[in-house]
Amino acid sequence: MKTFRGRNFTSAKIYYLWALMSFTYPAFLFALSAIAIPIIIHLFNFRKFKTVYFSNVRFLKEVKQETQAKSKLKHLLVLAARILFITFLVLAFAQPFIPVENKKIITGDKAISIFIDNSFSMDAINKNGTLLDEAKKRAIEIVAAYKPTDRFQLLSNDFEGKHQRLVNKEEFVELLDEIKITPATRSLSAITSRAFDVLQQSGNKNKTAFILSDFQKSNTNLPQVKNDTSIRVNLIPLTATEKSNVYIDTCWFETPVRQFNQVEKLHVRIKNVSDKVIENNPIKLFINNIQKTPASFNVDKESQTEVILSFASKETGIQHCRIELNDYPVTFDDKFYFSFEVAKNIPVLCINAAAAVSTESLYLKKLFGGDSLFIFKNAVEDKLDYSTLSTNKLIILNELKTVSSGLSQELKRFMENGGSVLVFPSAQSDLNSYKEFLTAARANYFEKLDTANTKVDKINLDNEIYKDVFEKKTFSATNLDLPKVSAHYVISKATRSNEEYLLKLQNGDVFLAKYSVGKGKLYLSTAALGDDFSNFAKHAIFVPTMYKIGMYSLSAAPLFYTIGNEDAIETNNVLTGENVYHIKGINPNFDIIPEHKVLDSRTEIMVHNQITEAGNYNVYADKDLIMGISYNFNRNESDLTCFTSDQLKEQVDKNNYMNFNILNSSERSITNTLAEIDQGKKLWKLCLVLALLFLAIEIALLRLLK
Repeated sequence: MKTFRGRNFTSAKIYYLWALMSFTYPAFLFALSAIAIPIIIHLFNFRKFKTVYFSNVRFLKEVKQETQAKSKLKHLLVLAARILFITFLVLAFAQPFIPVENKKIITGDKAISIFIDNSFSMDAINKNGTLLDEAKKRAIEIVAAYKPTDRFQLLSNDFEGKHQRLVNKEEFVELLDEIKITPATRSLSAITSRAFDVLQQSGNKNKTAFILSDFQKSNTNLPQVKNDTSIRVNLIPLTATEKSNVYIDTCWFETPVRQFNQVEKLHVRIKNVSDKVIENNPIKLFINNIQKTPASFNVDKESQTEVILSFASKETGIQHCRIELNDYPVTFDDKFYFSFEVAKNIPVLCINAAAAVSTESLYLKKLFGGDSLFIFKNAVEDKLDYSTLSTNKLIILNELKTVSSGLSQELKRFMENGGSVLVFPSAQSDLNSYKEFLTAARANYFEKLDTANTKVDKINLDNEIYKDVFEKKTFSATNLDLPKVSAHYVISKATRSNEEYLLKLQNGDVFLAKYSVGKGKLYLSTAALGDDFSNFAKHAIFVPTMYKIGMYSLSAAPLFYTIGNEDAIETNNVLTGENVYHIKGINPNFDIIPEHKVLDSRTEIMVHNQITEAGNYNVYADKDLIMGISYNFNRNESDLTCFTSDQLKEQVDKNNYMNFNILNSSERSITNTLAEIDQGKKLWKLCLVLALLFLAIEIALLRLLK
C-alpha cells in the first residue's frame, strides 16, 4: 500500500512538472515519431531464432525456457534504452524550460535600467572589497546575461544628464568605469521614478530595472514608490562586513546671537550607530584654523550624546569653524563645518513724533548711544527716508500719535525680511491707525487706555530676553521691586496671534509683548516711556530688556547648509549694474558664480549642486566680502542600518509589489540567476546528458548480455 501511494505521488509530481514545462522550439517534438523505429526493429528483428544443436537432448526443455526468458528481458531493456535515447535527444533539440513562477517569457529586445548606489555608505568594506566595487562587478554580470541587441541605462545618485538614455553594452561598461563615490543621496522612490521614466520612453515591451544598493533604512522608502507593474524590478542588496560608525550629527548655540568677548556654549550632537561603547574619544573645535577647547566624549552603543564646547570670540567679523573626531572606516562625517558672524555694530533707528518740542527719548539715547556695539540714530516721522529703513536692525517707534499707511507697509516689509520693531505708544495715540498697523502684522492691538495704578507682576524667564538675566528662576514676585504703572493701554486678546508676553501686570494685562512677523520680531509696549505712564525707563530691568531686544535684532543666519539640499542663501545685499555674486572656498582654487534673484530688499542665492565638498566658503558681492557660509555632507548616509534580504521581502509583500524580486548577490553569478529568471530554467543540457546515458546503457546491454 505504501509503495502504491509513493508511485501515485511520484506520478503526480512528474505530471505537474510536465505541465509547467515549455519548449523553445516545440516543432522538434514531431521528431518523437522516430520512437516507432526501435519498436519496429524490436517486433521483427528480434523474432529471428538460431538453431542450436545439442549432443545430449536430455536438458533441452530446461535450456529453452531459460534462454527465452533472458532473451525477452534483454530485448525489452534495449528497446526501453533506445526509446529513452530518442526521446531525450528530441527534447534536447526542442530545448524545454520551466518558467520561473510560471511566468510567460516575453521575446524580443529588452530595455534594462541598472542603478548603482555610489553614496558614501557604499565605501564600506566586505570580502569583495568596497560595496561600490562589488556593485560594479554585479552590474557587469547583469549586462553579460543579455543579448548584444538589448539596451541599457546606467543610473547613479548623481542623476547626470548623460545617464538619461539607453546605450549598448560597450558604452554601458565605459560609463560604469566613471562611477565614483558621491555626496549625493537619493531615496528609493526617486530612483525608481527616474528609471521608470526612461524605460517607458524606450518603447520596449520587456522592461527590467535593477537596483544595487546596501538599502539603508534612511533612504529606502518602499511605501512611497509609485509602482509600474509593466516593469520588473530586481532589488540586489549588498552587505558590508562591519556596520559601525560614530559621527557628528549637528551643532547649535544656546543663544541666537554671537557677541564679542562673550562666552558661547556650542552644543554638539554625536551619534553612535554600532554595538560598541565609545569612551574618552577626543573631539576638537577649530575657529579660523585655530584649535579651541579640546574635549572628549562617551557614548553608549546604538545611542547618542551631546557635548557642550565653551569658547569666547576674540575678534569680530566672519568666523569659519569646524568640529573633528576620529572614527574608522566611515570618515566622511568625522568633520562638521559651520560659520557665524560676530557683529561689529548694530544699527538702531528711533523714529520720533513730529513736534515743535523735541520728543526724543533721553533714556533710549543714553542706553543705545552710549554703547559702542550700537549705532544709534534719531529721526522725525515727517522727514523719514523710507529707503534707509532696511539698513537698520532695530527700529523704535517712540510715542508716535499715528502710524501712516506708508510707514506701516514699510515696517511690515522690514520685519518680514528679518528686522525688529519696538513700539512705545503715545498718550494721544490714534488707536485706529495703530490697529491697522498691528493687525497687518497679525498682532494684538490697543483697545483703550486704563489709568488704574498697578505694577508689573510677572516676568517670562523662559524667553530669550530674560533667560540669563536672573540667577534663579524660582523667586517670589512680591519680593522683587518691579516697575510701577499708573497708566497703560489694554490690548485685544485675539487667539490667532502668536503673542508671547515678556512682562505682565498684576491684573493679568500685558505690559510688554513679543510677536513673530515673518523672519523678524515685533515688540509691543502698552505704556509710553514717560513718567506719567510708569517708572519702567528708570527701573533696573529697563537696561537688560532694551539691550537684549537690540542684541536679538540681529537675524540669525544658518550655521550651515547641507550638500544636495536646494536651500537658498539669503542676504540683504542687493547688487547693482552688471556685478555678480561669487562663492569662493577657503582654498582659492574654488570659485563659482551662483544664480540669484532679488525679492523686495533682499536677495536669494541658489547654489544648484555646484558645491560638492564639505567645508567653509565666503560669499562676495562682486569683490566685497558679505558673509561666510558652510556646507556639510548629508548625514542620512551616516546611519548604516540597512534592510536585510528578508526584511526587503517583507516590505515588498506588505506593499503588494508583485513585480518586485529580491536577488541574493552572494549565492552565485547573477548571470546564471538572471538567465533563469529571464528565460526560465533550461533543461536541454539535462536532456542531452540523459540521451547519452541511455545510449551508453544500450551499448552496454548489447555487448555485455550475450
